[in-house]
Amino acid sequence: MDSEIILDKLSRMHPTAECELNFKTPFELLVAVILSAQCTDKRVNEVTDELFKTYSTPDDFAAMSNAELEPLIHSCGFFRNKANNIIGAAAAVKERFGGEVPDTMEELLTIPGVGRKTASVVLTVAFRKPAMPVDTHVFRVSHRLGMSLGKTPEDVENDLKKSYRPEEWNRLHHTMIFHGRYICKAVRPLCDQCLLKSECVYIKEK
Repeated sequence: MDSEIILDKLSRMHPTAECELNFKTPFELLVAVILSAQCTDKRVNEVTDELFKTYSTPDDFAAMSNAELEPLIHSCGFFRNKANNIIGAAAAVKERFGGEVPDTMEELLTIPGVGRKTASVVLTVAFRKPAMPVDTHVFRVSHRLGMSLGKTPEDVENDLKKSYRPEEWNRLHHTMIFHGRYICKAVRPLCDQCLLKSECVYIKEK
């Protein structure tokens, strides 16, 4: 695998790749990422565009009950669990971090509802710190392009970090998400639109 060729072609195919979740603060991003689990960014934005008009700070969400929040996020799916996590995260940020979302992996992982992928998104998108979030798109594209054979998201994350410089992780993350979302789809990928056919293990194995 020639990592630089892959990143160059991904960048050429997706020059405007960036986070598609709408947010104004690191805390709003944290809420949006929690809501995005098994839900499209488009749906999350529809929900948060209304939600954040009234509730946008850790104080706002920490003061809510599940009964108040669940109907507002119902369409994102898994709304009971997500409401628990958002209210718990708000309370943690308020009580333990002075109302400011922390900017280290170790601290983020202590917040309810925040796993490694969520923490990585907050680090790289909100704080522009080197991180390599691995979602379903990144996981799939990594395997199809032979970038990783990792069996878990953390295995894939480690493989990608070894192949790319920290200053490239942000661009790699976003271009891989766009590639998985719009071209290298799980079902019926648009291989005829892809510049990476010569690097693609998936095509060679078909």
